Amino acid sequence: MAGKKRVGILALQGAFIEHEQAFNRCGAQSMEIRTPTQLAEVDGLVIPGGESTAIGKLMRQYGLDKAIQDRFAAGMPIWGTCAGMILLAREVADSDQFRLGLMDIRVKRNAFGRQIESFEADLEIAGIGTTRGIFIRAPYVEKTWGEARVLATYEDKIVAVQQGDKLLSTAFHPELTEGGEIHRYFLSLL
Repeated sequence: MAGKKRVGILALQGAFIEHEQAFNRCGAQSMEIRTPTQLAEVDGLVIPGGESTAIGKLMRQYGLDKAIQDRFAAGMPIWGTCAGMILLAREVADSDQFRLGLMDIRVKRNAFGRQIESFEADLEIAGIGTTRGIFIRAPYVEKTWGEARVLATYEDKIVAVQQGDKLLSTAFHPELTEGGEIHRYFLSLL
């Protein structure tokens, strides 16, 4: 495994095990991240879906907020899914919750409805191809600016965005599908 890039998956709350399994299916090396010391050992980071307020509080409690911001400033790619999208955003509509503020997007939380209104849809992701999107209390992006560019929409709502070659966010959960297209794409950013 020498020379193989290692992906960190923030493992404080949420769907981190599913991301690990998806990266394993892609042949990648992954590692659960709970401390700044562990974060220093990886080449990229995934912030998974879950409860964004809880993940944000735990990130701050463990000093991971500043560590993640510092590693990003040094060039580490980050991908946020669902709650991870919210935590990457510079702005969260109607909320002053903690966020890393790295991505030039404004996100609306729980924008597709409650958990009972969860759904699946086929999505065309620019530069990646067709993938299945699983939306669970999902956000969407209300606005992009700066270098943020839209990769996918669903019913005219922005559900995937990339900023430069270091930030990726999806409103849906690719880790809950078998495809692996977006996981492989993130690995290419490393």
